[in-house]
Amino acid sequence: MRIITGFHAIEEELKALAATAKAKESAKKAKPDDPARIADPSRIAGIRLQYAKPGPRVKKILAEAETLGIPAQKSTDAELDRLAASLPETARDHRGIVMVMEHAEAAAPLRLEDCVRALAKKDRATVLVLDSITDPHNTGAIIRSADQFAVDLVILPERRGATDFEVISRTSAGASSWVPIVMTSNLVRAVEQLKEAGFWVYGADAGGTPAPEMSISEKSVLVMGSEGSGIGRLLRETCDLIVSIPTSGKLDSLNVSVAAGILLYELRRSPGAPKPV
Repeated sequence: MRIITGFHAIEEELKALAATAKAKESAKKAKPDDPARIADPSRIAGIRLQYAKPGPRVKKILAEAETLGIPAQKSTDAELDRLAASLPETARDHRGIVMVMEHAEAAAPLRLEDCVRALAKKDRATVLVLDSITDPHNTGAIIRSADQFAVDLVILPERRGATDFEVISRTSAGASSWVPIVMTSNLVRAVEQLKEAGFWVYGADAGGTPAPEMSISEKSVLVMGSEGSGIGRLLRETCDLIVSIPTSGKLDSLNVSVAAGILLYELRRSPGAPKPV
């Protein structure tokens, strides 16, 4: 079972479910490996809302849920506190409403191989790989930027990475409902699969090619490492180009979520640019 709190996170989850429901008819006609099938996030079965404070924002959420056939139950603050008690501290402030997803753990996750196969057929795609970024607030902020810059896939490590998805969802303001996310036990192998599919890999680290000067591939992978240790050695060796952000401040580096947003913008600024040689 998964519990979601926060107005933005619940609203975006409902919007994603509504978009999926609307697209289902066209998806039925798609080929088996079409992204419309691979990234189907529908979880309507087993979802319910529980609320205690029917204020304007809550009423709007309840109306959206009703159009999707998602039931809502009047509850108490004490019951909502109990449901949110197991969440990280920053996600416990439910503000009078929670979304309960009974079957979330049983739902089939996205498979990396399926995603790579689908992206290989696209003329242009961007993939974001996060290595050892353990702060879920940073991960959530990065995913929010990934949504804004139309990232096709975010790849997270199963270990040595942020796993508090309630905090990630809340920090991303619900963007995690829209951005396809896959977890893998081997980031190096995941990047190698993307290279085999025609992707060019950019690693973010100090001392690399200044971002405004890099040529941009139509199929790009951006690898972001932790602020402390950077990208792992083996993963760094798979990168085709190391890029950095020119700065003139007194501190050593930018926050990783800020740096990711800047570099994602750079990757999107010049569609169809030739890859580096």
